[in-house]
Amino acid sequence: MIEDITKMKSLLTSLETFFSTENKLKISHKPSEKKWSKKEILGHLIDSGVYNLQRFTEIKFAEKPYILCHYSQEELVDANDYQNADIEELMSFFISLNTRILKVIETYTDEVLDYKIIIYKDTEPETMRFWINDYVNHLEHHLKQILN
Repeated sequence: MIEDITKMKSLLTSLETFFSTENKLKISHKPSEKKWSKKEILGHLIDSGVYNLQRFTEIKFAEKPYILCHYSQEELVDANDYQNADIEELMSFFISLNTRILKVIETYTDEVLDYKIIIYKDTEPETMRFWINDYVNHLEHHLKQILN
Protein backbone atom coordinates (compact mmCIF):
# COMPACT_ATOMS: atom_id res chain seq x y z
CA MET A 1 0.00 0.00 0.00
CA ILE A 2 2.94 2.31 0.65
CA GLU A 3 3.85 2.08 -3.04
CA ASP A 4 0.38 3.19 -4.13
CA ILE A 5 0.38 6.08 -1.66
CA THR A 6 3.84 7.22 -2.77
CA LYS A 7 2.89 6.91 -6.44
CA MET A 8 -0.32 8.87 -5.90
CA LYS A 9 1.51 11.71 -4.15
CA SER A 10 4.01 11.88 -7.00
CA LEU A 11 1.22 11.95 -9.60
CA LEU A 12 -0.53 14.81 -7.80
CA THR A 13 2.69 16.83 -7.70
CA SER A 14 3.35 16.24 -11.41
CA LEU A 15 -0.15 17.31 -12.35
CA GLU A 16 -0.05 20.40 -10.17
CA THR A 17 3.25 21.45 -11.77
CA PHE A 18 1.91 20.84 -15.27
CA PHE A 19 -1.24 22.91 -14.84
CA SER A 20 0.62 25.76 -13.16
CA THR A 21 2.94 26.17 -16.15
CA GLU A 22 0.94 25.01 -19.19
CA ASN A 23 -0.73 27.36 -21.68
CA LYS A 24 -4.47 27.69 -20.94
CA LEU A 25 -5.41 27.45 -24.62
CA LYS A 26 -3.55 24.17 -24.95
CA ILE A 27 -5.28 22.82 -21.82
CA SER A 28 -8.70 23.64 -23.30
CA HIS A 29 -7.97 22.28 -26.78
CA LYS A 30 -10.26 19.41 -27.82
CA PRO A 31 -8.53 17.08 -30.31
CA SER A 32 -11.97 16.31 -31.78
CA GLU A 33 -15.64 16.72 -30.93
CA LYS A 34 -15.72 13.25 -29.36
CA LYS A 35 -12.43 13.56 -27.40
CA TRP A 36 -11.95 15.32 -24.09
CA SER A 37 -9.66 18.29 -23.61
CA LYS A 38 -7.03 18.13 -20.86
CA LYS A 39 -9.42 20.13 -18.66
CA GLU A 40 -12.19 17.62 -19.29
CA ILE A 41 -9.86 14.72 -18.47
CA LEU A 42 -9.08 16.49 -15.20
CA GLY A 43 -12.83 16.90 -14.67
CA HIS A 44 -13.30 13.17 -15.24
CA LEU A 45 -10.64 12.53 -12.58
CA ILE A 46 -12.54 14.84 -10.22
CA ASP A 47 -15.74 12.86 -10.79
CA SER A 48 -13.80 9.64 -10.18
CA GLY A 49 -12.36 11.13 -7.00
CA VAL A 50 -15.79 12.16 -5.72
CA TYR A 51 -17.18 8.67 -6.19
CA ASN A 52 -14.10 6.97 -4.83
CA LEU A 53 -13.88 9.14 -1.72
CA GLN A 54 -17.37 7.95 -0.89
CA ARG A 55 -16.42 4.34 -1.60
CA PHE A 56 -13.17 4.51 0.36
CA THR A 57 -15.02 6.01 3.32
CA GLU A 58 -18.14 3.82 3.28
CA ILE A 59 -16.17 0.58 3.10
CA LYS A 60 -15.36 0.93 6.79
CA PHE A 61 -18.98 0.71 7.92
CA ALA A 62 -21.02 -0.65 5.02
CA GLU A 63 -22.30 -4.20 4.73
CA LYS A 64 -19.74 -6.57 3.20
CA PRO A 65 -19.12 -7.39 0.50
CA TYR A 66 -19.33 -3.75 -0.48
CA ILE A 67 -21.03 -3.20 -3.84
CA LEU A 68 -19.58 -0.40 -5.96
CA CYS A 69 -22.02 2.13 -7.34
CA HIS A 70 -21.13 3.02 -10.92
CA TYR A 71 -21.50 6.43 -12.53
CA SER A 72 -22.04 7.91 -16.00
CA GLN A 73 -18.61 9.26 -16.89
CA GLU A 74 -19.39 11.01 -20.18
CA GLU A 75 -22.59 12.57 -18.88
CA LEU A 76 -20.91 13.89 -15.73
CA VAL A 77 -18.13 15.59 -17.69
CA ASP A 78 -20.79 17.31 -19.83
CA ALA A 79 -23.10 18.13 -16.91
CA ASN A 80 -20.25 19.71 -14.93
CA ASP A 81 -19.18 21.74 -18.00
CA TYR A 82 -15.52 21.21 -17.20
CA GLN A 83 -14.55 22.57 -20.61
CA ASN A 84 -15.65 26.07 -19.53
CA ALA A 85 -14.57 25.82 -15.89
CA ASP A 86 -11.75 27.83 -14.35
CA ILE A 87 -8.61 25.68 -14.36
CA GLU A 88 -7.44 27.00 -10.98
CA GLU A 89 -10.76 25.99 -9.42
CA LEU A 90 -10.53 22.52 -10.97
CA MET A 91 -6.94 22.02 -9.84
CA SER A 92 -7.67 23.20 -6.32
CA PHE A 93 -10.64 20.86 -6.04
CA PHE A 94 -8.75 17.93 -7.57
CA ILE A 95 -5.77 18.33 -5.22
CA SER A 96 -7.99 18.78 -2.13
CA LEU A 97 -10.14 15.80 -3.05
CA ASN A 98 -7.21 13.48 -3.62
CA THR A 99 -5.40 14.72 -0.53
CA ARG A 100 -8.50 13.72 1.44
CA ILE A 101 -8.52 10.31 -0.30
CA LEU A 102 -4.88 9.84 0.69
CA LYS A 103 -5.70 10.71 4.31
CA VAL A 104 -8.52 8.14 4.35
CA ILE A 105 -6.40 5.42 2.76
CA GLU A 106 -3.54 6.07 5.18
CA THR A 107 -5.86 5.14 8.08
CA TYR A 108 -6.61 1.69 6.66
CA THR A 109 -5.56 -1.36 8.58
CA ASP A 110 -4.79 -4.69 6.91
CA GLU A 111 -8.31 -5.74 7.88
CA VAL A 112 -9.87 -2.85 5.93
CA LEU A 113 -7.56 -3.46 2.97
CA ASP A 114 -8.82 -7.05 2.85
CA TYR A 115 -12.53 -6.11 2.87
CA LYS A 116 -14.32 -7.63 -0.08
CA ILE A 117 -15.90 -5.47 -2.77
CA ILE A 118 -18.02 -6.34 -5.75
CA ILE A 119 -16.99 -4.28 -8.75
CA TYR A 120 -19.35 -5.77 -11.32
CA LYS A 121 -22.43 -7.92 -10.81
CA ASP A 122 -21.78 -11.62 -11.30
CA THR A 123 -18.00 -11.32 -10.83
CA GLU A 124 -15.81 -12.57 -8.04
CA PRO A 125 -15.23 -10.07 -5.22
CA GLU A 126 -11.95 -8.18 -5.07
CA THR A 127 -10.32 -6.55 -2.06
CA MET A 128 -10.14 -2.89 -1.12
CA ARG A 129 -6.39 -3.21 -1.61
CA PHE A 130 -7.08 -4.10 -5.27
CA TRP A 131 -9.48 -1.16 -5.66
CA ILE A 132 -6.98 1.37 -4.29
CA ASN A 133 -4.35 0.09 -6.71
CA ASP A 134 -6.87 0.32 -9.54
CA TYR A 135 -7.71 3.92 -8.57
CA VAL A 136 -4.04 4.94 -8.57
CA ASN A 137 -3.49 3.23 -11.93
CA HIS A 138 -6.55 5.03 -13.31
CA LEU A 139 -5.06 8.34 -12.16
CA GLU A 140 -1.74 7.46 -13.76
CA HIS A 141 -3.38 6.47 -17.06
CA HIS A 142 -5.25 9.76 -17.39
CA LEU A 143 -2.38 11.89 -16.12
CA LYS A 144 -0.22 10.48 -18.92
CA GLN A 145 -2.90 11.67 -21.35
CA ILE A 146 -2.81 15.12 -19.80
CA LEU A 147 0.97 15.43 -19.61
CA ASN A 148 1.55 14.37 -23.24
